[in-house]
Amino acid sequence: MAVPGPVNATPQLGRRRTIVGISLAVLLVASILLSAVVGQFGVTVQEVVLSVLRHSWIPNPWFANPWPEIDETADAALWVIRFPRIVMAMAVGAALAVAGAVMQAVFGNPLAEPGVVGVSSGAALGAAFAIVTGLLAFGEWTIAVLAFAGGLGATLLVYGVSRANGRTEVVTLLLTGIAVNAFGGAGLAFLLFIGGDSSREQIVFWQLGSLSGSLWRESLLVLIVAALGTVIAIALGRRYDILSLGERNARHLGIDVERLRLWSILLVALLTGVGVAFVGIISFVGLVVPHLMRMILEPSHRALLTASAFGGALLLVLSDLLARTAVTGAELPIGLLTSLVGGPFFFILLWRQRRASGGWA
Repeated sequence: MAVPGPVNATPQLGRRRTIVGISLAVLLVASILLSAVVGQFGVTVQEVVLSVLRHSWIPNPWFANPWPEIDETADAALWVIRFPRIVMAMAVGAALAVAGAVMQAVFGNPLAEPGVVGVSSGAALGAAFAIVTGLLAFGEWTIAVLAFAGGLGATLLVYGVSRANGRTEVVTLLLTGIAVNAFGGAGLAFLLFIGGDSSREQIVFWQLGSLSGSLWRESLLVLIVAALGTVIAIALGRRYDILSLGERNARHLGIDVERLRLWSILLVALLTGVGVAFVGIISFVGLVVPHLMRMILEPSHRALLTASAFGGALLLVLSDLLARTAVTGAELPIGLLTSLVGGPFFFILLWRQRRASGGWA
């Protein structure tokens, strides 16, 4: 099972990429507006637009702010609750989707996604440890810091074990990732066993993923990391194109495959860890979005990574909107919704790969 190689952009493919790019941008703006308007506290589109324009005005001694004030409660609902949450959804969705596209590029395997190398399990274990032990070494950021450290540590462990004779064995890496995931699950079960009722509820809630309680400082941090990570991944796009021709060909063409793979894995750990650290585990975004974009755009990685970032942001903004409005007076875990979509998609992907390759042998 290999990710298809690069193709030259024909005029038709160029037009298709332009149309897809414009469509994703329009849909993302529409979903942001819809997410800002819909909720338990009703806000009109006009109030959203006026609030954004008024807050965007730069104070100066020459001109007064021309935009009228809106209702204080609506303004507070937008800027304290909904906008930070939307920014967090966009950043985490883009980060997970780009991380998935990078994973599939460096492993040449369409089934690869960040959870495979144990990032999510390691992060969950780190967060659960902080919750059960009540550590406050980093203040209110302790859970996020330990979650990120757990994800990064698991990734480095998997990568270190899979290296042999100066090279990375992809099969060993994937199998080691499965083992680390199993170990992380066992550690999490043990912490759930020894933890109190409050800790158990907090761990379970964190495992299911949620964007509730997102703050501006957290959302902006994740947004900055996601943006920088996406730019770096796009800059590596040509190397991923060459790598998709095969490791041997890539080495002949001057690509240091091991260095590219190491930095890519660290990039995946950073993108996934920073998202998981603040919102919990959200599965399948890194698997579903890159494949959907690849079906439309063909496998040129620069276009694929850019579209995946927009697609991931769009998917998570809509998923969050559904999570907080599907049930009156309650909020569904967002990880539950993404898994409901991603699970069947994963089965379809397996079926297609099996049919294309004539079996698993």
